[in-house]
Amino acid sequence: MEFAIWATRTSPPSSPPNRPPRRPPASPPTLPAREIGGLRFVGGPKGLEKGIRTSKIIKVSDPFPSFEHSGVGMYRAINVSNSSDIERFCSLDGLGSIDPSTLASHQPDESLLLIEETGQRAARCSLWWSNPPPLGGHRPGLIGHYAAQDDALAGPILNTACQHLASHGCTIAIGPMDGNTWRRYRLLTERGREPLFFLEPDNPDDWPAHFTANGFSPLAHYYSALNTNLEVEDPRIGQIEQRISERGIRLRPLNLQSFESELRAIFAVSLASFAENFLYTPISEEEFVAQYRGIEPYIRPELVLIAEQEGVVAGFVFAIPDLLQARRGQPVNTMIIKTLAVHPALGGGGLGSLLTARCQEAARRLGYSRSIHALMHESNKSRKISSHTATTIRRYALFARDLAKT
Repeated sequence: MEFAIWATRTSPPSSPPNRPPRRPPASPPTLPAREIGGLRFVGGPKGLEKGIRTSKIIKVSDPFPSFEHSGVGMYRAINVSNSSDIERFCSLDGLGSIDPSTLASHQPDESLLLIEETGQRAARCSLWWSNPPPLGGHRPGLIGHYAAQDDALAGPILNTACQHLASHGCTIAIGPMDGNTWRRYRLLTERGREPLFFLEPDNPDDWPAHFTANGFSPLAHYYSALNTNLEVEDPRIGQIEQRISERGIRLRPLNLQSFESELRAIFAVSLASFAENFLYTPISEEEFVAQYRGIEPYIRPELVLIAEQEGVVAGFVFAIPDLLQARRGQPVNTMIIKTLAVHPALGGGGLGSLLTARCQEAARRLGYSRSIHALMHESNKSRKISSHTATTIRRYALFARDLAKT
């Protein structure tokens, strides 16, 4: 079960960077009940069959052409390789930045930079096709590190990306996703009234339309939910706790003095718990530890609970204060549940519900009055657990485009 793992900042968040004016997100197309992104489910989220809608893309013979796109003039696509290209790729004005070391560690198969003839505007993305995640009988290609300084650049960069993926045997393009679901992926599509929370991925409001206007459709939906009353407890928790206790499972807070060894202990549970998640691929223990190491200074150990059975980790919940409230000059009264994981051998016994309830109880004792359940996939068990106490405040989507006729 999963809420989310997304932790790449290494310092408290600063004020949002200047970016193009926000625009209302485009409404995604309505799809038949059993279709997602034009793909029909035939089983679980990994069992998909053909039935994909097709999309027209630009045809060019040169893999890195100069070409003209209606209304935006001449553009040049560059395969990012030298230091000056990497520098520009990683720091597009007004759209935040990527650390060059992060770009290297993500090991994309290709990074593309699209530059306007005048050199004033640019767009970027990275592509992964060598080790795609499972998706039925299809071969996905991933589009990540996406950014476009202007709406008019979206078509050229996404069409070029799709052509390159198709040329390497991919049958469907998925994005945005920075190589796998352990890193940054999906777009915020419905902002709601609540302000951004700490470590929440953000994007200009017009970016979902960049994808839907260029042949992409929503492939998966994700949600964040808010519990505004930590006094309320799921009425099932008493019986669940007794049952869990009878199985010899005990909960304890994180030992922050042994932070790295604690992370290594929960790594195996994370891999096992998320193995059946949509578009899952494993990562190394070192990358897993590095993702969490960046937020170590902001952790309250009371909000990270580890379930153990005979000294072996059986599950955990990882929560953190919403430090963006302090940045806005507000009292920090909200904590964010970022990750919930239970070993599959213990699935269905209520351990995930118990971890969530006891985490929220610990937050209440510390003076917090609200909790956010962050970035839940529409079909994950975590969303069902969340529904007992929380209400959706934000929506996100991951997009896909058929490449069969590219």
